[in-house]
Amino acid sequence: MKCVFVTVGTTSFDDLIACVLARDCLQTIKSLGYNRLVLQIGRGKVVPEPFSTESFTLDVYRYKDSLKEDLEKADLVISHAGAGSCLETLEKRKPLVVVINEKLMNNHQLELAKQLHKDGHLFYCTCSTLPGLLQSMDLSTLKCFPPGQPEKFSAFLDKVVGLQK
Repeated sequence: MKCVFVTVGTTSFDDLIACVLARDCLQTIKSLGYNRLVLQIGRGKVVPEPFSTESFTLDVYRYKDSLKEDLEKADLVISHAGAGSCLETLEKRKPLVVVINEKLMNNHQLELAKQLHKDGHLFYCTCSTLPGLLQSMDLSTLKCFPPGQPEKFSAFLDKVVGLQK
């Protein structure tokens, strides 16, 4: 099964859930060969009914302790632009489409998405441009995100607090 995983994190981003479930977007997802869609809907008011047919499955949940399993099973991740969701997905080396929530003021999420796109790690769009992006994107052009280096951060922190000279 080819799976698309959609996450809104701990927020409410009903526009993203509604957009993914709209006829044109869902048809595009199916036409690209995906036959499973998993929606993590957070606090949203849009609560689709899960279903399964011979050719397609929709799973829906609000929260889990960890998204690790869903990310590992995903062939494509569509996410809000939260830093945690983006970085966790990229660290798992999964292709990522970030959908910007245009209703957020002073949108720092847009800055993060733009930079990660500029660096070649993801695609980004808005709800209205998602179906077109899904049709035109070439996942093979995405670059792997470099692994984190926590030892460098802890060495820096040790130096800052005076534990290391």
